[in-house]
Amino acid sequence: MVRIGVVGYGYWGPKVVRNINDTDGARVTAVSDLNSDARKRAQRAYPFIGTCSDYRDIVRSPDIDAVAVITPVATHFEIAKSALENGKHVFVEKPFTCTVSQAEELIESAEKRQLKIMVDHTFLFTGAVRKIKEIITQNGTLGELYYFDSTRVNLGQFQHDVNVVWDLAPHDLSIMDYLLMKNPDALIATGQAHFNHDLEDVAYITIYFPEKLIAHINVNWLSPVKVRTTLIGGDKKMLVWNDLDADQKVIIYDKGVEVTNCTKNIYDLLVSYRSGDMWVPKIDHIEALKIEAEYFVHCIKEDRVPINDGQAGLRVVRLLEAANRSLKNRGEMVYL
Repeated sequence: MVRIGVVGYGYWGPKVVRNINDTDGARVTAVSDLNSDARKRAQRAYPFIGTCSDYRDIVRSPDIDAVAVITPVATHFEIAKSALENGKHVFVEKPFTCTVSQAEELIESAEKRQLKIMVDHTFLFTGAVRKIKEIITQNGTLGELYYFDSTRVNLGQFQHDVNVVWDLAPHDLSIMDYLLMKNPDALIATGQAHFNHDLEDVAYITIYFPEKLIAHINVNWLSPVKVRTTLIGGDKKMLVWNDLDADQKVIIYDKGVEVTNCTKNIYDLLVSYRSGDMWVPKIDHIEALKIEAEYFVHCIKEDRVPINDGQAGLRVVRLLEAANRSLKNRGEMVYL
């Protein structure tokens, strides 16, 4: 039995507790939160779980094997570092840390003690992303990839500690990292803060990869509508993922562009457009966090390296840090 302590019982914490308790071979044995009302909610929902206000009571407990850190990003490093130093595996809500140096220190600490780090990149465990991964890597359906274009916009929720890039973009950056499996060369980020001069609420990130692959991410707290759409284009086929569509989340289009005469003279290019069938693959609808919780326990028991390990979290934080630097310099190119 893997005994897990959860630090943070606000919005996401209850969902983490529920899914861990539904996982065979695991049990949440303690919950910590500074808010007394949050602790009362945990006790009402799970009378068998102990509660405390100080996270150190959890990370120092000899009766706990792993710690889930579900708190604001500014606290991730301190709590996760303490948990690792006390011999606990850690599960950390996204984004992993505030800085690259913090992420590197946690990775080094975990490796030194042979402990697991899993970063809560929940979307990697959705049926849609798992199916897209299969389509790209196993089947090669899309062919050579040209672009990854993602839009994640809605009205709110404004955060008080991070800008829209650090709030929303970790989802898309972790998905991009998982699907493309390529190291980017550079990025440009532009944006604007309309209500808080320090925290951008609208931002656009362009990421350059080798071999002409490009990615673009649009994140926005000021959109009148909620949009969760990703387009992935290849030389063979193209894919659209609409996360808000319950019936047709992923659609594959047999569409593309073909150039039949490649010369140096642009006027000699013979461009034709291919428009074939479209189809909708079957998508599993199991709750992503349930699969992720089971996977975390499996990696601990079987001594496996998670796909969303500390290194994956570090790659996302490196992009976030670079995006912030570009934002502050009004779209300056940042090389990675």
